[in-house]
Amino acid sequence: MTATTGADGLARCPWAAPGEYARYHDEEWGVPLHGDVALFEKLSLEGFQSGLSWIVVLRKRPAFRSAFAGFDPERVAAFGEEDVERLLADARLVRNRQKIEAVIGNAGAVAALRERDGEGALDRLVWSHAPAARDERERPTAMTDVPASTPESVALAKALKAVGLRFVGPVTVYALMQSAGLVDDHVVGCWRAS
Repeated sequence: MTATTGADGLARCPWAAPGEYARYHDEEWGVPLHGDVALFEKLSLEGFQSGLSWIVVLRKRPAFRSAFAGFDPERVAAFGEEDVERLLADARLVRNRQKIEAVIGNAGAVAALRERDGEGALDRLVWSHAPAARDERERPTAMTDVPASTPESVALAKALKAVGLRFVGPVTVYALMQSAGLVDDHVVGCWRAS
């Protein structure tokens, strides 16, 4: 699938249908994102998305932010079993015990990483795995040209697991790399393609 033109006259990546997807595509997807909290949120939401359509998670993002204390790693790391039960009972969320427990455990790992290496530790770890030539690689002409994972996402997944994170396989991590702008997978013809 190649770039498609919407009712507004803009050509976009084919997955960016009008509405919420188009706004996400136009304003966020592929835009370089920095900061431990912002990257922890993206990583957590990518984990919740696994096995679901991204639009489900995108629509629930405000509820996730509220329920998970704005994705502040130190605050989420302090969640206990009562919080797990509260989150499982919250119909606004994706209610999957393993994913909820992974986010809480991952928050503890990020908090420990920040304590050890200082503010920005997650940001530095993630961005150290960005491909060297983000803007020089060949732009995909169709979504079928976009990989599910790359050597960089495999290496980043391994590095995240080494510091204690879960639900961070190479495919999930590549989705993070796309959404957080470490790679630019806007297809040829998309107005966002640089």
